[in-house]
Amino acid sequence: MKRILFLIIIICVSLKGYAQDELNGKFKPIPPKDSKIKEVIPPKEIKPKVDPPVIVEKPDPLQINPEELFKDGNLYKKDANVEGIFYRRNQFLGSFKTKSFTSTIRYRDAAFVDGDKIKVYLNDKIVVPEVSLNGDFQEFKIELVPGINKIDFEALNEGFASPNTAEFQVYDNKGAVIESSQWNVGTGYKATIVLVKE
Repeated sequence: MKRILFLIIIICVSLKGYAQDELNGKFKPIPPKDSKIKEVIPPKEIKPKVDPPVIVEKPDPLQINPEELFKDGNLYKKDANVEGIFYRRNQFLGSFKTKSFTSTIRYRDAAFVDGDKIKVYLNDKIVVPEVSLNGDFQEFKIELVPGINKIDFEALNEGFASPNTAEFQVYDNKGAVIESSQWNVGTGYKATIVLVKE
């Protein structure tokens, strides 16, 4: 038993001597990192130059002079009046204000029925492509847009007796007459009325 105990002591002593080998003089500790942290400054952002959008103001439809619309040379045939013939021109029948949402336009031949034909436009779009005027009133109803509502009656012919003549009436949605008049225009010319919806 003494031998076993002696053997255990020798083994423990020899192991203890080899266990701390890293503590000899060859050991060099790792130096600590530099405590100063370099501050990284991000580059300045350069914003792209953006010009504000150009605002184009549309004219107030209630402030437009309707007669200026009537004078548009692209939409109307040039006057060709010769001495003694007054109807070879366009005819502006006036502009009228209304608060109505719809309007009824009635028309008929103003003189004797001689085969007059017309085409009707609303804001330069055809609403009646061709109609023969007779002694009884014919009509169509339009929905009014806020501002200018331009109605053109184009003479497609002059019938048997010149010029193209018609009586017209314009009513609001309650049946009240806004305007009543007549036109006398030659073939290809237009009679125009403007309704300004307030």
